[in-house]
Amino acid sequence: MTAAVLSPGRSNLHRFLSGYGQEIVVLLAIVALFVVVGATNHRFLSNTNINSIFAGNAYIAIAAIGMSMVIMAGHIDVSVGALIGVIATIAGTLAVSDYPIWVAWLVPILFAIMVNAGVGTLVAYTRIPSIVVTLGMLSILKGGLISATAGEWISNLPPEFMIAQMRPFGIPSAVWFMVALTILAALFLRYTDFGRSIYAVGGNMEAARAAGINPERTVIGVFALHGLFAGIAGILFATQLQVIQSTVPPNLELTIITASVIGGVSILGGTGTVIGSTLAAILFACIGSALIFLNVSAYWLRAVLGLMILATVLADMIRRRRDT
Repeated sequence: MTAAVLSPGRSNLHRFLSGYGQEIVVLLAIVALFVVVGATNHRFLSNTNINSIFAGNAYIAIAAIGMSMVIMAGHIDVSVGALIGVIATIAGTLAVSDYPIWVAWLVPILFAIMVNAGVGTLVAYTRIPSIVVTLGMLSILKGGLISATAGEWISNLPPEFMIAQMRPFGIPSAVWFMVALTILAALFLRYTDFGRSIYAVGGNMEAARAAGINPERTVIGVFALHGLFAGIAGILFATQLQVIQSTVPPNLELTIITASVIGGVSILGGTGTVIGSTLAAILFACIGSALIFLNVSAYWLRAVLGLMILATVLADMIRRRRDT
C-alpha cells in the first residue's frame, strides 16, 4: 500500500525533474556562486555588483529568449549579435535626430522583426540550412554597419531615451523587462497553439505536418518572434551607457546561443524552456564577476563556458539515447 501511495508522488517528482532539471542545476549554480564568492569577498554581494550582474546583462537574457525559441524549432541564428549592433545604432541615430522617442524605440524593433521574418522565409521555403542563411545575414549586417558609420560613436543621447537607466520602484527597468518577458514567453510556449507548434516542428517536422501544423509558417513566425526579442534587447543595449559605438559587439551571438543551450534547450530542437536560458545568462554574468573578485583572468570565462556547452550537449545526447 505504501508503495502504491508513494508512486504517484515519485512519478510527479520525476516528471518535474525531467522537465526542469537543467534549470534547477543552473539556479543552484547561481546560488552557490553567491554564497562561495560572497564569503570570500564581501564586495561581490554589494548592491552595485548585484545591479551590474542583473541589469547589465538583462539584454543578453532577453535576446536568449528569442534564440531559445529558434533552437526549439530546430534552427539557429548566428547573426543576432550583428542585428543587435545595428538596432542600437539605428535607435541612437533616431534619438539624436530630433525624432520622437517612441519612434527611436519602435522603428528599430520593427526593423529587427522584418529582417528576421525575411530570414525565416528563406529558411522555410528554400530549405537552406539556417546557419548558412544567418551567416550570410551576419556578413550583410556587419559589413553594412561598418560601411555606413565607420564605427563612429553616437553621443548626446537625450535622457528620456535611456530606458535601460530608468528605475521603476527602485529596480532597473532592464530587470523588469527581463523578468516580465521571460514569464510571458514561458506562458506563451506552454499555453498557446503556436507555442506548442514550435516544439512540435523542432521535434519532428513531418509528424507536425501530419498533425495539421504548417511548419513553414511556424518557422517564419518563430524567427519573427526572435526578431522582436532581439529588437528589445538592442534598445536596452543601446540605452545602458551614455554613448553608443556603431559596431557589432564581439562574441555576443555566441554568448546568447550558449545561454540557450546551457539553459536546457536541446541543440537538436524540440525541448527546453526560456526560463533556463534567462537563468543561464545570469549565471554567465555571475561567473564573469566572480572571476574578477577572485583575481582570476576574465579570459577563463570563455574556457568555462566552452566546457559547460560540451557537458550540456553531451548530457542531452545521453538523455535522448536513453529515452529512445
